[in-house]
Amino acid sequence: MSCSPYSVLRNISYVKITHMKSFTTLKSISTHQEEVKKSVFVAYAARAETQEKAFEFLRDVLSRHPDASHLCWAYRINGQYRFSDGGEPGGTAGQPILRAIEGQDLDHVVVGVVRYWGGIKLGAGGLMRAYGGTAAEALRTAEKQVESPQVPILVETGFEHISTLYHALDTCTAEDRSEDYNEKGVRMTAKLPANELDRFLNLLRDGTKGQFLLIEPVSHERR
Repeated sequence: MSCSPYSVLRNISYVKITHMKSFTTLKSISTHQEEVKKSVFVAYAARAETQEKAFEFLRDVLSRHPDASHLCWAYRINGQYRFSDGGEPGGTAGQPILRAIEGQDLDHVVVGVVRYWGGIKLGAGGLMRAYGGTAAEALRTAEKQVESPQVPILVETGFEHISTLYHALDTCTAEDRSEDYNEKGVRMTAKLPANELDRFLNLLRDGTKGQFLLIEPVSHERR
């Protein structure tokens, strides 16, 4: 009995993809301002897809406050993080901002807090409370959303199953589709929410009776 070229599912790709988890992030930019002993703290919080996007956001914050005494910040993206005390004593600004992000279990988030010096020293504890508290309030009041990482996939199937493939992609809210054709059928690239992969594969299995090939993701980049 002959074997269809599209009867194999490469499990290595499937395992890598299904380990990706959903995360909670911000839906839009959020701000909060507080005055502590005549120093004014203004926090800006936003979603950040990459480190480059986080720095772009921070540059924008700085451009809005060119006369601020300090810009302190932190971000958490895909569980990775960085922070800066922005000229304040070590450990008094960046880390409290990061703890505010982690304390609300957020990811893909950047927070920048500017300070206008009010002439009164706050001490290490006062600075930590001011930076951390302002950041936490900006995050607390922000509109949030749960997202699933987008997984780039590459699928091949025969011409007779194209309508099944389209239906599975539509049902699972696939984005950024691109297709090529050859003598065997169609070769489709797309991006799927990671939490939709099981349903996508089940729809293909049922509709094609297993006559498809899931190739390794186009890229292992996490979104």
